[in-house]
Amino acid sequence: MPYSLILNILPQSTIYPNYLTGRHYHALFLSLISSVDRSLGDKLHDSTADKAFTLSPLQVSDRIHHNYPKKTPRSNLLQVNQNEPIPPGTPCWWRISLLDDTLFSKLTPLWLDINPKQPWLLGSADLFITSILATLRQTQPWANACSYHQLYEQASESDRILNFLFSTPVCFRQGSYDSCLPTRESVFNSLLRSWNKYAGLEFLESKLDTIFPNFFNIKTDIVSDSRSKFIGCIGEISYRIMGDIEPIEIKQLNTLADFAIYAGIGRKTTMGMGMVRRI
Repeated sequence: MPYSLILNILPQSTIYPNYLTGRHYHALFLSLISSVDRSLGDKLHDSTADKAFTLSPLQVSDRIHHNYPKKTPRSNLLQVNQNEPIPPGTPCWWRISLLDDTLFSKLTPLWLDINPKQPWLLGSADLFITSILATLRQTQPWANACSYHQLYEQASESDRILNFLFSTPVCFRQGSYDSCLPTRESVFNSLLRSWNKYAGLEFLESKLDTIFPNFFNIKTDIVSDSRSKFIGCIGEISYRIMGDIEPIEIKQLNTLADFAIYAGIGRKTTMGMGMVRRI
């Protein structure tokens, strides 16, 4: 069962921009894991395989991502590169998605017994996790949970429009290089690989030749830290399913689109990239 969890966070000391990077978010997540299961934390730290979680950048509600394409609603904007320190006492939130029931169950003690006065480290900053949200709310579209069976059963057999919001930069590995162009093959094969790995309900290769982009408002953006830079795509894109295609195939493509909020798309989803949801 996939989960998209929102952790509400209150910094107790200043968080400086050099700690607001993917590798520091990754380290914080591993600290959470190790607090309840050190062996699992060590395993995830050492693993180079696909990992059953994704992470968002830390978000401050009153800041705007100025590089975002115009005409995108402010409620959809996420900050990727933080250029200003976050002062103590500033309410923040952080999204963790989990794709594997085993991983979620291992963390049950953390979810049930969260101590709002226990400090956690993000770089040199202390922060408190004040609450955890796992249900969809109007003010927080990134919180949700749904079984893989429900995702499939609820998916439409007739909806031919698949609209996506790329909220943090998305890029794809192609051979030895990265590409930030969201082709139908890159987007839907990324979702298909994650679905087949974790859902327990394997889809055969979808008819991607029936999918065509029919609207996009996208641009490139850069994710950078002290060690590396990645160029990705952000914005809105809509794909249309064309031609003669079986209802079950339409249902599978709609399932993958609904699954995007949990799985993310493309590279570096465990470090804040590839946050995508259907709109």
